[in-house]
Amino acid sequence: MPNTKTLMDGLCFPEGPRWHEGRLWFSDMHGPNVIAVDLNGKSEIVATVENSPSGLGWLPDGRLLIVSMKDRKLLVRGADGKLSQYADLSKLASFDCNDMVVDAKGRAYVGNFGYDLHNRAPRKNAEIVLVTPDGKAQVAAADIQFPNGTVITPDGKTLIVGESMGACLTAFDIAADGSLSNRRLWAKMEGALPDGIALDAEGGIWVASPISGACLRVVEGGKVTDKVEVENQAFACALGGPDRKTLFLATAKDSHPVSSRESRTGRIETIEVKVAGAGWP
Repeated sequence: MPNTKTLMDGLCFPEGPRWHEGRLWFSDMHGPNVIAVDLNGKSEIVATVENSPSGLGWLPDGRLLIVSMKDRKLLVRGADGKLSQYADLSKLASFDCNDMVVDAKGRAYVGNFGYDLHNRAPRKNAEIVLVTPDGKAQVAAADIQFPNGTVITPDGKTLIVGESMGACLTAFDIAADGSLSNRRLWAKMEGALPDGIALDAEGGIWVASPISGACLRVVEGGKVTDKVEVENQAFACALGGPDRKTLFLATAKDSHPVSSRESRTGRIETIEVKVAGAGWP
């Protein structure tokens, strides 16, 4: 595929990109800011989260939900721009919270590291925590190998999550009450590390793989149909733009909180693809 274009650079570590109301919203995790940027590169800091922002999503009433990583909380941004606590996940999430998807009903599914990745602690599996619109939280799925990027199909019936340390994408059925069941392998990705993901209208999933120097499009079963290479590493992706055919890539040299703040190699890159985005986020 052709080379990507840089929309924004000089970032610490961009994560959780989401297309919303004509702009790309993302967390500069170690910044620690939530930023919105339009297709002309004009950007705005919309929130600062001292405990590191990560996953983003919107409630049906338009309010923004933000994952606050280190204190394992879910914050909500009011109409006045102020942040307040929406849910406390500290008793349910094993370690720092990370990516999230919010469905059409306002239900949030939040993953977490499971262990202290940056200090090289022994690996431990983690949970996906479900937060319902009343702010109540419960574990929806457990024993997941570093749950990361998550998508929901257009019919709202299937959730697919990237298990970073399991090198796979895993699917669940979503019940009427938001609970998850029927866990199954959606795609095994040998030699890749699934981080952020984005679903398209033909059922393919773009997978940012930070050990591959690329973003890979895979279909159910694991076949790679397309590959977008980047100069550094791709940690997250999103499909957006007016027709949802712009693939946004969040890239950086590394994800470490200290070195990424010093080097500021983070970028938002773009490339046009053939199939439009679908579902959530």
